[in-house]
Amino acid sequence: MGSESDREVVEKSKIYFDFFGIDVDYIVSSAHRNPDKTGKLAADARANGYSVVICAAGMAAHLAGVCASHTDLPVIGVPLKGGILDGVDALLSTVQMPSGIPVATMAVGKAGVINSAVYCAKIISLQDSELTIRLAEFKSKGSKL
Repeated sequence: MGSESDREVVEKSKIYFDFFGIDVDYIVSSAHRNPDKTGKLAADARANGYSVVICAAGMAAHLAGVCASHTDLPVIGVPLKGGILDGVDALLSTVQMPSGIPVATMAVGKAGVINSAVYCAKIISLQDSELTIRLAEFKSKGSKL
């Protein structure tokens, strides 16, 4: 997440990651305030055992794009509310990536945070049959926990 103030919304995903049995780390690293740290986290993500990178940020929301430019893993961007456009600016910053630097962009805020966890599970399930079963169970519950 781009800022400690994002934690309250971002951690709404925890119940979903727990349900799917996916280990998750919540790390604060701003694309603007900590660009070297952010780039290194993304560049080292695969070597450190990560399968997907999820980036949640508000306002200018360059976190997902910066991470996508430093890793070959799938990157999911979650725009968060904030700033004078209340999340629209973050949405536009996240969705408008140049060709060759893809970011899967979710909805703004809580729904986007939850959808990022579910989308992450779908990506990982391509190589994990037990997760495929959990996704079917999730779907049978109406896609809600």
